[in-house]
Amino acid sequence: MAKRCFCGIGARYRDCCGRLHRGEASAGTAAELMRSRFSAFAVQDEAYLLSTWHPATRPERIGFDDGTRWTRLEIVRVEAGGPDDDRGVVEFRAHYLAGSEPGELHEVSRFVRHDGFWTYVRGKVI
Repeated sequence: MAKRCFCGIGARYRDCCGRLHRGEASAGTAAELMRSRFSAFAVQDEAYLLSTWHPATRPERIGFDDGTRWTRLEIVRVEAGGPDDDRGVVEFRAHYLAGSEPGELHEVSRFVRHDGFWTYVRGKVI
């Protein structure tokens, strides 16, 4: 059985966020970019995360925590960020396990188009 995508859509990873991670497609909306970035954290795809981070706020590297396993993404709300927009906001809850302890990251993230592609700018943890 094919592995389901981490983003929660229900599709197979290779047909969902995997195609974005491989560079076969780009996110058409801010929410799609958010989902693909969550999946990138789940598979520790540093190159994809850095390439989809706005250059003005992009870190030099991603500090993955090997003891954290990202398990589920819940999109709470989306403001703008559609195919015809240049800016968008996505509020989400990212669920994880740190060892055997469950946790949740609740964040409001800002996205903008840069050179025609959606990019993550910054987030505010709630």
